[in-house]
Amino acid sequence: MILNAHEKMIAKRYLVPVKGERFIFVVAGFSVGAVALGVAALIIVMSVMNGFRAELFEKISGLNGHAIIQGYDGRLADWEQIAERARKTPGIQSATPLIEQPLMASANGRVEGVLVRGNRIEDIRSNPVLNGKVLSGDLKNITPGSNRVAIGVRLAETLGAFPGSEISLISPEGRATPVGTVPRIVTYEVGAVFEVGIFEYDKAFVIMPMEDAQTLLMLGDLVGMVEVQTDDPDNVREILAPLQPLVNGKGVIVDWRQMNSALFEALEIERVAMFVVLCIIILVAAFNIASSLIMLVRAKTRDIAILRTMGASRGSMLKIFMTVGLTIGTFGIVIGLALGAIFLFFRQGVVNVIQLLTGQNLWDPSVRFLTELPSRTDPLEVAAIVAVTLVLTYFATLFPARGAAATDPVQVLRYE
Repeated sequence: MILNAHEKMIAKRYLVPVKGERFIFVVAGFSVGAVALGVAALIIVMSVMNGFRAELFEKISGLNGHAIIQGYDGRLADWEQIAERARKTPGIQSATPLIEQPLMASANGRVEGVLVRGNRIEDIRSNPVLNGKVLSGDLKNITPGSNRVAIGVRLAETLGAFPGSEISLISPEGRATPVGTVPRIVTYEVGAVFEVGIFEYDKAFVIMPMEDAQTLLMLGDLVGMVEVQTDDPDNVREILAPLQPLVNGKGVIVDWRQMNSALFEALEIERVAMFVVLCIIILVAAFNIASSLIMLVRAKTRDIAILRTMGASRGSMLKIFMTVGLTIGTFGIVIGLALGAIFLFFRQGVVNVIQLLTGQNLWDPSVRFLTELPSRTDPLEVAAIVAVTLVLTYFATLFPARGAAATDPVQVLRYE
């Protein structure tokens, strides 16, 4: 919208309050604040939702892969052939054998359900999710035949275990006796305690070398599954399709969507719902802008009539009041962007302060899965939020601006 010098001067004059117009300026200020809060709320919520999904995906796929090829009875036959074929398939980065079995763990008189994972020793040490997440001990202590394991920090707290202490793993598949099957109990030393940041994993995982897991579960040379990482997680089904004939009759292929379908679908639905709900805040702010402009037009009716008699066109009046409304909306957007950026930068500190003041645990890891409030801002989403706000502001200013442009100077000045 291009304005000439006179139109710019008048628009600037209408943005600055004079005596008798303070109330209109206050309403305009509330409009700016409402737009700012709406934009900030949308950016904060969408960034947190994106961060929550991204953190969950990175950590879940880092430990479970983008897909697994799992044997029907927990034993995958010909896994070496399947893994080798997978590594040669275009789009697949890696295919590693894995053993995963739910068992019971006991220490210090406490018993807890755990998920035992057997990995090759090189996979344990190169796993990006575990690297740098060891709180005590050392993953180098975990070697085949050492009878040492790594456990999650929440599990360590529950069992009262620490590096150097012992825990017993109880497997229901033990030796047969005349009175029935006796559970297999094997004692291991805790070699490291880690925290990956997902509560359920930190509370359940017991990681050990694959050879030790095969011995514990009496699998021989077999494994339970092959974990697959791909170049494009969104197209994992198409990438793994060539492996389906080889897997038929031996097991199933399960991708990350199937493994966590309920969680990620719920996140996506909540993300869309929150966007729609928070857009209503911006819509209310747009109505505030419209109301402040309507009051401004009514207060300036005599000025508008005089300008029209001096030669100002209807288009000029339309542009002047549209500029006033869009300027209010733009100020609100800029302030909202700043508020959103500040909140996201200090987000964890803000949560901690609110928890301290209220005495409530606002971010319970057992409910939220992650131990800290995540954030990941998408520039395209920010651009979409700004665009939506500008469009709503435009339509909100259109009605009062057209009313100003339609003012009949003859009718207004007749009784002056």
